[in-house]
Amino acid sequence: TSKPSPGYIEGYVPGIRENGGQYTHAAVWAAMAFAELGEKELAWKLFRILNPINHGRNVAEITRYKIEPYVVAGDVYSVAPHAGRGGWSWYTGSAGWLYRLITETLLGVQLEEGSQLRLKPSMPNDWEGFNFEYNYGSTAYIISIVRGEGKGGIVLDGIALDGNVISLKNDNQVHHVTLTINNLR
Repeated sequence: TSKPSPGYIEGYVPGIRENGGQYTHAAVWAAMAFAELGEKELAWKLFRILNPINHGRNVAEITRYKIEPYVVAGDVYSVAPHAGRGGWSWYTGSAGWLYRLITETLLGVQLEEGSQLRLKPSMPNDWEGFNFEYNYGSTAYIISIVRGEGKGGIVLDGIALDGNVISLKNDNQVHHVTLTINNLR
């Protein structure tokens, strides 16, 4: 009933969609911002809240969420009797941003300028490391992120590099990369 009208959101009851619900795009952007500010534990906590699988671990959660627990909701309602219910399932915009939060921000795998791979993980404190394979054309990069002592850094095929960026080559080889990050938690 506000004047002037705020637009279409006044058509939703309180706590639904942008009218007081958790709007997933914005929640993902908040997690990204906290990670960039060095608040990695909070960023991971927000990711765990956003992760749709965490809304379907048991019958009670599935009954409350009411949408598929394997796809991203565009929003999650916040006011009774709809609190915790997902809306707009299969919302590709939110899914795309959540994917970027996971890969680029939290795991820190960032492709730059087509052939530069930046590794800038925001690992949670209880992780000792993680491994993954990154394929660039017909070339495999086996990458290990580990906690360690000292300054840390990248080693590519046994050669220490400056910074946290590797130049990718499509040479049909298998390359081994280790990024050691300082043990400080």
